[in-house]
Order: sequence, then structure tokens, then C-alpha cells
Amino acid sequence: MSASFDQMGPTRLNWPVILSVPHAGRDYPDALEEHCRFAPQHLRGLEDRYADLLVAHAEKAGFTGLIARTPRTWIDLNRAEQDLDPAMLTQALGPAPYLSAKARGGLGLIPRRTASLGEIWRHKLTPEHVRTRIAQSYRPYHETLSALLNAAKEQFGGAILLDVHSMPPLPATRSEPPPDIVIGDRFGRSAARHVTAQIALCAQAAGFRTTFNAPYAGGHILDQHARPDKNIHGVQLEIDRRLYLDADLAEPGQGLANIQKLVADIAQHLADALQAEAYPLAAE
Repeated sequence: MSASFDQMGPTRLNWPVILSVPHAGRDYPDALEEHCRFAPQHLRGLEDRYADLLVAHAEKAGFTGLIARTPRTWIDLNRAEQDLDPAMLTQALGPAPYLSAKARGGLGLIPRRTASLGEIWRHKLTPEHVRTRIAQSYRPYHETLSALLNAAKEQFGGAILLDVHSMPPLPATRSEPPPDIVIGDRFGRSAARHVTAQIALCAQAAGFRTTFNAPYAGGHILDQHARPDKNIHGVQLEIDRRLYLDADLAEPGQGLANIQKLVADIAQHLADALQAEAYPLAAE
């Protein structure tokens, strides 16, 4: 087991839904002080604060998944390996990468800056140091996630990746209040429509407002692991932090149990629907 993440639930899968919580990490390494200009308490804005708690009911229900322990400040599991601003490095890591808009804004594989803090790192990073972070914290997560999805596909005939995140409160528009939950499917590329529709129906039945792909459509984890043409679907859930944290968005709040139940209910509805679809096919 890699120290960079925890695997929740049984190794022998009970369900075809695999959960992922890639931005929950808050085990800041001792080496952070050497490289970073800020102490961990100032870096919490990069965390999906206590998002690991959101899957607790799903774990009790027997679902399997991965929960990051390494913080996003150290390395972002939802970015491609090459999506790193070369200006952060003492020399090139490899061929010049195509940088995503997030990386150009400072939030690449290793975040460079935040709007509130400015530049994060004391100095440029060596390629060897970056490769070590990738080898120790990044690849083990993705390799294990891939293995779990493949195992689910083999066992159940299909798999669904539920990538769980939390978001800062979104502003309201003139015509309607902001959504509580944003369902991201890479604009239809990472999951079949009936999968995302099932999630929306489940959330709306519980009283939550939902929207699709705006402003969060999902990231590298969906691009890397979702293969809807092979019946491996991937969906990102962005949940408003006001729904489960306190008024300061700092500690767990009174709404936590409701969101834990919602995530577990979504996982169960998806698992039941996929099994109802897959088992007759497997019997042919």
C-alpha cells in the first residue's frame, strides 16, 4: 500500500462503482518546509477540505475506492504528468509540454501559485525532484485506480468511476440560485448520458440543485480512466462546501451526514443500474 493514499473498502469488489477522492490529502510531507514558502495551514485553500469524509457512508456500504493522503500542493493527481509549467524547473523535464489553461494559471501538476498567496515555492525544482514526486505519489494512485476499474469491468461487465471533489460556493445568477452539485462528464466524453442522468435524478430527489459541466467538467482522472465505449464510465462530482462544512468552511458541519448519505445513495443507484444492465448480457 502506498503511503500517498488509502484504499477504502474490500479488495474483492462488492460493487462496480469505484470512488476516487484525489484532492482530500492533508498529510503534508516534512520536506515541504524546505521547498515551500508557506506552512500547511496557509495551503488549505488548495484542499478539497475534508472531502475524504464524504465517502464514509459509501465505505460502510461496501464500496471500494481511493482517498489521497498526499496534498494537492505537493502534486495534483487530477493533472497529466506533463502538465507542468517549465518555468518552475531548473531545466526541462522533457519535451515542451502542451499546458492546460489550469497549468498556465498556476495550477498544473505541481501548483505554482494561488490567487491568495502568490508564488508558492522558494526556488525552482529540479527534474529529479519532480520525478520523485511522480513516482512516489502520483503513479501509484493512478495505477491502483486503473487496476480497480479493470477488475470491476471483468467482474461485473462494466465499471463506473465516481471522482469526488468539493468546490467553493458558486455565485448566483439573476435568474436562478447557484447549483449545489456540478456533475462533470467532460461534456459527454467520459460517461454515457444515462449515467449522469441517474446522478442528477438522485441528487435532485434529495433536494439538491444540479448542473452539468459548468464550471467544472472533470479533469485528467476522467480523461485517463474513463472509457465509455468499453462500458467504463467516469463522472466527477463537485459538491458545494457549504453543504458539509461549518460557516467558515474550515471544519465539518451539521450537513456532513446528509452529503455522506447522498454520495452513498448515488453510488448505490449507479451500481444497481449497471448491474441490472450488465448481468443479462453476461448470461448470454
